[in-house]
Amino acid sequence: MRNILAISAHFKCAENAQLNPAEALARLGQSVWLDAISRPMLDSGTLARYIREYSVTGLTSNPAIFERAIGASAAYDAAILDKAAQGREGAAIFYELALEDLGRAAALFAPIHAASAGRDGWVSLEVSPLLADDAAATTLAARRLFAGAKLANLFIKIPGTPVGLAAIEQSIFDGVPVNVTLLFSREQVMAAAEAYMRGIERRVAAGLDPGVASVASVFVSRWDVAVAQKVQPGFRNRLGIAMAMHAYKAHLDLMATARWRSLAAAGAQPQHLLWASTGTKDPSVRDTLYVEALAAPGTINTMPEATLLAFASRGALDGVLPPDEAYAEVTLAEFTREGVDLEAMANDLQREGVASFARSWHVLLYRIALKSQLLAHHSGAAHVPAPDA
Repeated sequence: MRNILAISAHFKCAENAQLNPAEALARLGQSVWLDAISRPMLDSGTLARYIREYSVTGLTSNPAIFERAIGASAAYDAAILDKAAQGREGAAIFYELALEDLGRAAALFAPIHAASAGRDGWVSLEVSPLLADDAAATTLAARRLFAGAKLANLFIKIPGTPVGLAAIEQSIFDGVPVNVTLLFSREQVMAAAEAYMRGIERRVAAGLDPGVASVASVFVSRWDVAVAQKVQPGFRNRLGIAMAMHAYKAHLDLMATARWRSLAAAGAQPQHLLWASTGTKDPSVRDTLYVEALAAPGTINTMPEATLLAFASRGALDGVLPPDEAYAEVTLAEFTREGVDLEAMANDLQREGVASFARSWHVLLYRIALKSQLLAHHSGAAHVPAPDA
C-alpha cells in the first residue's frame, strides 16, 4: 500500500528513531487525537499519559462513545443518582455528565490550545442527532451548548448534511467553533468548507473577529465496510483511502484560492481536515492501515483507543500523503467501473451515519433512565424518572 500511495518522505534520522510512531506522526505535523472518552480514563490518568507519551493533542466524542462509557462503568452511577434526585432526566443528565468529562479533558488540553494559538487542543461534543432535520433547532442547541460549557477549546459537532450546512454557517457566524461531522466525499467536504467560509465572510462584513475555528471530519473506514460485499477481494480496503485523498487534494486547492487567502489575511483560521473512522474493521488487514496511509501535515487523525495503542507500539510511519490525487482518481475510476455509484453511496453513508447516531442517542438516554430507576430503587430515593428513550 505504501508503494501504491507513492509516499515519499522518510523518517530514518537518529532523532526520529527515538520517537514512538505516534510521536513521529505528531512531529510530521499531523495532530494525533483520541476518538474516545470515559470517566475511568480520566480518573486513572490514562488520558494524561496518552498526552505525555503519545503526543495526543485533542479528543472527539459522539453519542455511541458516551453510551459505551456510561453503560460499561459504575463510575457515573453516583452522579446519575444525584442528578436524578434533583429532578433532571434524559438529555439533561447526559449533557451534564458529558460536559463534566469534557471539561476535565479540555483542562488537560488547555496548554496545547494556548501554545498553538487555538490550532490544536480541542475536545468535541455532539448536538443531539434527533435535531438533524431542523437547522434552526440545531443552531440554537449549538449556541446553548457552547455558551453553557464555558470551554474555549470545545467544538460543537454538527453533521454536514444538506440541512446541517445552514446550521454550520449560522453557528460559525454566531462564534461557535464547529466540528463538521459525517463527511464522506470531496463534494461533501467542499460543501462544509463553503458553509464555513460563508459564516466567516459574514463575520468579516459585520466587523466581528473571523478567528472562529472549525474542522471537517472525513469518515474513512465506513466506505470499505459498505463496499466489502459488493466488489472483488482485490478491491477491498482501498476505497476509503482513495476518497480521503480525493478530499485532501480539493482541500489543498481551496487553501490556494484568492478567496481563502483573503479570509486568511483578515485573520481566519483554516478549516482543518480530520480523518475519522480510522480503526480498521477487516481483521485480515493491518489495524494501523488508515493511520499509516493518511499521514499528512496540517491534518488531524482521531483514533479509537485500540488504534492509537496499536499504532504507537507497532505502526510504520514511512512518509507523507502525496498532495496529488493520481492514485485516488485511478482507484475511484476502478470502483466506478465495478458499478459503485460513489455519489449515491456518499449520500447513503451520511444518512446512515445520522441514523446510527440517533439510535445510539436513544440507547444512551434509555440507559441513563434505567440506571436512574435502579439506583433510586436501591438507595430508596423518592424520585424515579421515567425512561426517556
